[in-house]
Amino acid sequence: MLTSPFLDWPAGEELVLASASPRRAELLAVAGVPFAVHPAPGAEAAHAAAAATLLHDPAAYAETLADAKARAVAAQRPHSLVLGADTVVVLDGDVLEKPADDGDALRLLQRLRGRRHVVVTALVLYDRAERAWRGHESTGVEFLEPDDAALRRYVATGEPRDKAGAYGIQGYGALMVRRVEGCYFNVMGLPLALLGGALRATMQRRRDRERA
Repeated sequence: MLTSPFLDWPAGEELVLASASPRRAELLAVAGVPFAVHPAPGAEAAHAAAAATLLHDPAAYAETLADAKARAVAAQRPHSLVLGADTVVVLDGDVLEKPADDGDALRLLQRLRGRRHVVVTALVLYDRAERAWRGHESTGVEFLEPDDAALRRYVATGEPRDKAGAYGIQGYGALMVRRVEGCYFNVMGLPLALLGGALRATMQRRRDRERA
């Protein structure tokens, strides 16, 4: 694949994506970031209890889970640059994650309709088994007010099942969105501008350490 002209990318380097998310992989490909996929099964569940103590701080909560994913893969790929990411939806101070089932998806969508919520995506980079960067992006999203029948039809498509807040802005869910305030790609699960800055900073840090 072609590499982004906005990255001074080392020849042969691959970003290891610690996620099975097809949306994140699609965005990395579109942005021209060479990558390989290496999910971290069980990493999120293993740290869920510790992360739950941070539910009052959604950004810290998401960063903790993103860090767990990246750290687990970095332990297996100690010579690689590894990206962990986690996305949550925040409404009235509550963190809304992936729905447990279709009934839960409907309840989440009923809470969100006609309201403004915030999508937070945390990114953590490990470079050669050391944490090199962490941060997050927040985006405001306002929904229209679809009726219950429309929401049930949407849930029946299956699209909400694996998505924070039970919707996908890049799919059928787009027709529920009145406006987006901030990074659109963040709502898809990977804030590309933030990631670009993180990758540039991490590569510069690596070059500085190699020269020292």
